[in-house]
Amino acid sequence: MSDGHQDNGHEHVPSRQRRRFPGISSRAYEHPADRSALVALRKLSGFDTVFKALSGLLPERSLRLLFLSDSVRVSDRQFAHLNVMLRDACYILDLEKVPPMYVNQDPVPNAMCIGLDEPIIVVTTGLVELLDEEEMRAVVGHEVGHALSGHSVYRTILLFLTSLAVRVAWIPLGNVAIMAIVTALREWFRKSELSADRAGLLVGQDIQASMRGLMKIAGGNHLHEMNVDAFLEQADEYEAGGDLRDSVLKILNVLPRTHPFTTVRAAELKKWAASRDFQRIMDGHYPRRDEDKDTSVRDSFRESASHYATHVRGSKDPLMKLVNDIAGGAGDLGDRMRRGFGGFTSSQPRPPGDANGSSAGPAGGDGPGDPDDRPPRDGA
Repeated sequence: MSDGHQDNGHEHVPSRQRRRFPGISSRAYEHPADRSALVALRKLSGFDTVFKALSGLLPERSLRLLFLSDSVRVSDRQFAHLNVMLRDACYILDLEKVPPMYVNQDPVPNAMCIGLDEPIIVVTTGLVELLDEEEMRAVVGHEVGHALSGHSVYRTILLFLTSLAVRVAWIPLGNVAIMAIVTALREWFRKSELSADRAGLLVGQDIQASMRGLMKIAGGNHLHEMNVDAFLEQADEYEAGGDLRDSVLKILNVLPRTHPFTTVRAAELKKWAASRDFQRIMDGHYPRRDEDKDTSVRDSFRESASHYATHVRGSKDPLMKLVNDIAGGAGDLGDRMRRGFGGFTSSQPRPPGDANGSSAGPAGGDGPGDPDDRPPRDGA
């Protein structure tokens, strides 16, 4: 099959033969952790009040005018190849209204989907220049997946609250309440990225392109120097390596981020691509949007809880192993924790926050200084 793009930009069907999913519900590709994190977010005290207040106050019109005035809108006359990809993605996922898409001058490879009433997709020049056509197709599908799932509303609120938290940091306790919601929003958004990665794969239908895109976001445009298998081995080493102190540091490292680590995203997507769930979707068996209203929230939450329990049981992470042992009625918990934190004996009591543990703060990745009011590192 050839990649027969039309130069006029008016092609409304995929440029090569890809499977289409009429009426597909976002539940088909939703990561269970995405669902459970959103349920937890909605249960957070004060979230509904903040959500309703911000929904009426956020200057969405101003946001649209900003991109219209200072970015390039994708169309059949501007970035026509991206326009074709966008229409392809909407056609494949059966999203009737094609969201506006803008290219913003920024050397950092980023993309985002924001908006309260209607989603807007923004990609940076750094991302457009970094990825090849099939890798970029997965990114566009990723963003359309966010739009179909309704993620843009929460992402917009996260951007606003992150900026607001900095401005009210001087007010006693004012920042605490906002940061509690921001932390919960970030936790949900990290999980939602796993869902959107799956949507990107459904659109591109090329797992190798998705893997390459994630590798490039992690290591730059040196594909000849990188290897997918070796990259995935890093994810295994990251999950299994170290002791309980490393497990705690992993949590601290990820807290300031809006996105999961790139190797983790690659491993999660590879696992899903090899699953029966993915194959069933490709065979045309998937939840439909017209069935969403009949879906039980309790069943969804039960499925999410089941996934979490399975993840804990199968995880190689030392902390997850300890959680599993506790749940299973493991014997000497104190001894297990001492061994986990580096083999300390009862004659050498040392807290985990000593010189060996406290100096390593949330380093690497986006870090505590990550400017979360700019577009996230979405990738494929």
